[in-house]
Amino acid sequence: MTAIRFAAMPTIDAEHLWSGGRDAYDRLPETIISDGPGHPCRHCLENIDEGEELLVFAYRPFPELQPYAETGPIFLHKRPCKRYAAEEILPPVLATSPDFILRGYNEDNRIVYGTGAVTVIGEIAAYGEKLLARPDVAYVHVRSARNNCFQCRIDTIEAPALAEIGALT
Repeated sequence: MTAIRFAAMPTIDAEHLWSGGRDAYDRLPETIISDGPGHPCRHCLENIDEGEELLVFAYRPFPELQPYAETGPIFLHKRPCKRYAAEEILPPVLATSPDFILRGYNEDNRIVYGTGAVTVIGEIAAYGEKLLARPDVAYVHVRSARNNCFQCRIDTIEAPALAEIGALT
C-alpha cells in the first residue's frame, strides 16, 4: 500500500500574494468578503469564515507553462494563515462537497490519461493511493467536481526502510 500526504499550496506562493505579488495572469489578487462556506483557503485548507477578507486570484500549480498547466481561480485568507500540516489526514476543506475530481500527473507535469475520476469523499485517500502506486503517476490533484478549481495535491510519502529506523536489529 502506498502512503500518501495531502499538500496545500506552498507557503512561498501564499507569501508572494500576501506581500502584494501578482497572480498567474500577472494581475493583483482581488479582495472580497466571504459570505460563508464555499471559500476554501488553499494554504490552510479550511473554509474562510463569513465576514473574513479573502484574496481571489488565478493560480497555476505547475512549475512552468505548458499545454497541461491548468490555471484557475482559487481563494486565500487575506491575512497570513498557517499551512495545513496534518498531511496524512483528509483536509477539512474536502468535507464541504460530496465529491471531487482526482487526476494523476506524470513527472513532466502532464495529465496521465485515464486517471481522472469524480471521487466521493470517503474514497479520496484510497483512489489517491491507487493512482500513486502506478509507475506513470508522480502526483495527484484534487479538484472541484463542479468547477475544476485546484484544491490540493496528493503525494507519496517515502517511508524509510525498516533498517533505517532500527526495526531490524
